[in-house]
Amino acid sequence: MTSVSPPDPSLVRTDPSTGTGRTGRNTATALLVVATILAGMLSPLQSTVNGALGDTIDDGNAAAVISFGSGLLLMAIIVFARPTTRRQALSLPRQLRTGNLPWWNCLAGLCGGAVVLSEGVSVGALGVAVFQIALVSGMIVSGVICDRFGVTSEVKQPLSPTRLLGAVLAIAATVLAILPSFHVPGTIAFALLPFAAGLLAGWQPAGNSAVARSTGSMLVSIGFNFLVGFTVLLLGLLVRMAAGSVDFTLPSTWWMYTGGILGLLSIAFMALLVRGLGLLLLGLSSVAGQLLGSLVLDTVNPSLGHTVHVVTVIGTVLGIVAAGIAMIPSRTQQAADRP
Repeated sequence: MTSVSPPDPSLVRTDPSTGTGRTGRNTATALLVVATILAGMLSPLQSTVNGALGDTIDDGNAAAVISFGSGLLLMAIIVFARPTTRRQALSLPRQLRTGNLPWWNCLAGLCGGAVVLSEGVSVGALGVAVFQIALVSGMIVSGVICDRFGVTSEVKQPLSPTRLLGAVLAIAATVLAILPSFHVPGTIAFALLPFAAGLLAGWQPAGNSAVARSTGSMLVSIGFNFLVGFTVLLLGLLVRMAAGSVDFTLPSTWWMYTGGILGLLSIAFMALLVRGLGLLLLGLSSVAGQLLGSLVLDTVNPSLGHTVHVVTVIGTVLGIVAAGIAMIPSRTQQAADRP
């Protein structure tokens, strides 16, 4: 259910005669939007790190395992350092055994794993900007579908003309972004990987929310998300190692191991900022940050070897517009949100 929470009352001074209360709220909201755009830029930065690692060791699966492993280690320290969250985490096996938490909600970690795996495989070939456009477009389409069936909300969102238009524009943005690289072998397959990961990621919040409700802790939910993703990616790597198809050397560049930490920071900032913006503004601001940050990274870092084409910029703008249109609440949702 979409609800826009008001900014911190301490930031708002209400003066009926001058209307400064509205001005204060607008200023606070604007500052939170800017903060969310900056926080959204952590996602393409994470993609850059994981993509560089995957490119360096020539193994996207191994890069995803390393990224998830660093995030899991940090989350384990955070969760088990406090008695309360430690008890909540240890209650998960019982929740699953009794059926209080349906097992399929635990698969949310696979969605995150698909995103990180696609980063390690596709960013080197597509560039950060095109990768993020494909990923965000998949998430927009997934969000429209999930909302239609009430997967992530108590209220089902009908397939209104505006939401359908947002989904179509998102797909158009992906096609437009990869146009300059159509002649490169495998480009479509590389672009479909993050798009498919985005489709899966649209369901991820529902699984994470169910785990959080069951255990009473969002921290435990995030930690379990990392555990599931890491386990599946590691099993895949171990199978490949047993088959003799794994051969890589770990790089000495320290920042290539920070992908998991960047992902955690992004999640933490979004969890804090949603209280002041609500899901609608948070989502749109985050998308803007992801796409604009991707363009900046590809532009200022020519060592990545990816040219920013005009159509890539147009695809970025189209992606932001698609997100804005797709996030417009339907009349059903607006009625449900009224007190």
